[in-house]
Amino acid sequence: MMGFFEVSEWLEVAAGSERVLEQILACYPAADLYVVVDFLPHDQRGFLGERQPIPSFIQHLPFARRHFRKYLPLMPLAVAQWDLAPYELVISSNHAVAKGVLTGPDQLHVSYVHSPMRYAWDLQALYLRESGLTRGLKSWFTRWILHRLRLWDCRTANGVDAFVANSSYIARRIAKTYRRPAEVIHPPVATDDFTFRADKEDFYLAVSRLVPYKKMDLVVEAFRDLPERRLIVIGDGPDMAKVRARAGANTTLLGYQPLPILRDHTQRARALLFAAEEDFGIVPVEAQACGTPVIAFGRGGARDSVLDIDQARPTGLLFAEQSAASLVEAVRRFEAASDRIRPKHCRENALRFRPEVFRARLTALVEREWTRLQAARSPAAP
Repeated sequence: MMGFFEVSEWLEVAAGSERVLEQILACYPAADLYVVVDFLPHDQRGFLGERQPIPSFIQHLPFARRHFRKYLPLMPLAVAQWDLAPYELVISSNHAVAKGVLTGPDQLHVSYVHSPMRYAWDLQALYLRESGLTRGLKSWFTRWILHRLRLWDCRTANGVDAFVANSSYIARRIAKTYRRPAEVIHPPVATDDFTFRADKEDFYLAVSRLVPYKKMDLVVEAFRDLPERRLIVIGDGPDMAKVRARAGANTTLLGYQPLPILRDHTQRARALLFAAEEDFGIVPVEAQACGTPVIAFGRGGARDSVLDIDQARPTGLLFAEQSAASLVEAVRRFEAASDRIRPKHCRENALRFRPEVFRARLTALVEREWTRLQAARSPAAP
């Protein structure tokens, strides 16, 4: 089989979806790579090897380097312009428009979905509020664009032969949005970069970009009601001033830290705190790889990666509400039952998400779907 891959719509920074792309390319090293735009910095391109991504026409539009997202209404047109007829296998890595590529009945299209486009579906109202687009002519124009994108998104789902979701949560979103089943293959996590340490120190850790949906203000606010506990926060972002203003004397904000310092704190922490509702969430798995338990909001991908305190061989605790009060209660429940959580069980649980597991499951799915396609193409026996 020949391959085609579309990487999370655009190459801008090496983040979570690029980790998935790296492992897909490891499965199919001879594959070509198409992208909407490629502005990945030189020092982050190592995972591409000698491969030169093929960008769409949006790459060459005015101001695309800084404002390519504003060309979202043109992206469905862009991905439909590639001639994929020579390829028997198409794998799209999708969180916006990648699955909309055009394929024929004798081509296999597998779409790895990080999420259906959130801002066009169930999170439209949140997107409009955060963008200041709740009223006025610009608001109505944006709503019309998102309406058109929803229609296009549903129609192009019919061109996908097999959906793959990065978590059970996203599989449910795919079922809700496209009325299609999806097999769950969790993203690869570099567990070997986060080595095990059994002995822990008496502080809690939160690692995150400081942006609104990560709810880091909630975490530091909770620890103002836990003055006898110590909290360390690693990460930076536009919410830094807001988080700093709400932090108590028992909270230390370290800002951005390189991997060695991040890993050291993760290995030593009593537990990692994770208050976001994520599609999957890499950080909780990295913490468990270090043998560190996780106290996480019990919605989204954390339900796949954290074994709650009432399960066999638990690796953490899930709390029910995104509120400071709920997190305070969760910390106290965790401390009361922490003797049930073993660092070695955390490490063992994290190993379910190793890159080699991802590669094995993805290639097995592709082979199965390819065999099914070949059987459908064979003439019926007389």
